[in-house]
Amino acid sequence: MNTTDRYAAFRDLHRPGAPLLLPNAWDHASAAALARAGFPAIGTTSLGVAAAAGKADAAGAARAETLLLARGIARLPALVTVDIEGGFSERPEEVADLVRELAAAGAVGVNLEDGRPDGTLTAVGAQCDLIRAVKEAVPELFLNARTDTYWLKAGGEQESHERAAAYRGAGADGVFVPGVQDEAVIGGLAAALDVPLNILYAPGGLSPRRLAELGVRRVSSGSLLFRAAVRHAVDVAREFTQGTVGTEGLPTYAEAQALATAFDDHEGPRDADGPGEGAARD
Repeated sequence: MNTTDRYAAFRDLHRPGAPLLLPNAWDHASAAALARAGFPAIGTTSLGVAAAAGKADAAGAARAETLLLARGIARLPALVTVDIEGGFSERPEEVADLVRELAAAGAVGVNLEDGRPDGTLTAVGAQCDLIRAVKEAVPELFLNARTDTYWLKAGGEQESHERAAAYRGAGADGVFVPGVQDEAVIGGLAAALDVPLNILYAPGGLSPRRLAELGVRRVSSGSLLFRAAVRHAVDVAREFTQGTVGTEGLPTYAEAQALATAFDDHEGPRDADGPGEGAARD
């Protein structure tokens, strides 16, 4: 699949009634395992990437780690979109340079958020400048504009609508509103947008099926998989001290080792409608 087809394939996964269910990886092994499981598209989680490197999330500290990971996982047989926090810079030209590097590595999309480390939101005009710079640098790239109005409790429904409209006007290909679970708000945002609305999955909250009914076209796992892996590691460590660790479902040493090189001979992401598509929507 050539570069143009990969961008188109990623856009096509954002389908009304059958949203893209996007798992988010934090390192090469987790991304490779998701690709092997048949997920047609994989995102990265900024929390997982930063925390795995011993750095704070949303502080602009993990640019190098984010770029390094993207360069490695873009060769997997999956379409890759990268969480770049707030762009790791307030300068549009520097954010554009980063996106060019990610696109050159093979990424087909990015998440760009307006939340700031101090819990406030970036001014709308400044955020729109970043969005325009990204789209001018790589027009085909799917720019998912994230607004943290609900995530940071820095705004509500009206603020979300205003920012979504502004970001769309600046060229965003999708809008991401993490933290909202109100059906009326979600449905209203989806109806007001002519681009895909992305919602963060919340365990115990709205199901992907219900979100699809509300018009959502992308549901992300965010840091959920990373946090679950950390919890499971501690659980197994406790079982280890009791000598009660079971091996059912665990990859063997050889299987885990193979994740490092399993796709070395792969020339590019496979057709997003190929085998395993259903794995990302079940």
